[in-house]
Amino acid sequence: MTRKSVDLEREEPTGWVELNPEDAKALGVADGEMVRAVSRRGKIDITARVTDGIKKGVTFIPFHYKECAANLLTNNALDPVAKIPEFKACAVRIEKIPGGQ
Repeated sequence: MTRKSVDLEREEPTGWVELNPEDAKALGVADGEMVRAVSRRGKIDITARVTDGIKKGVTFIPFHYKECAANLLTNNALDPVAKIPEFKACAVRIEKIPGGQ
């Protein structure tokens, strides 16, 4: 996760949120448009990636981009037994940003 790979940095220089086409249409969001992902713990502005590869009502955000850090949205609670952070899933709302192209 050092982001020192020239090839990887060229291919994916920043994060994104994957949205199902039906969800994107309902929000009026186009592929490549900036949106806001909001949870009870925070918000980030991030590029929408509209894809059939994600189920309706579900989003995916990679967590290793500091420019749009998904961990700002997630719960920092620890599993009581394993003491592993609960950084894998949380509820978010996607909002269209006016003029977000």
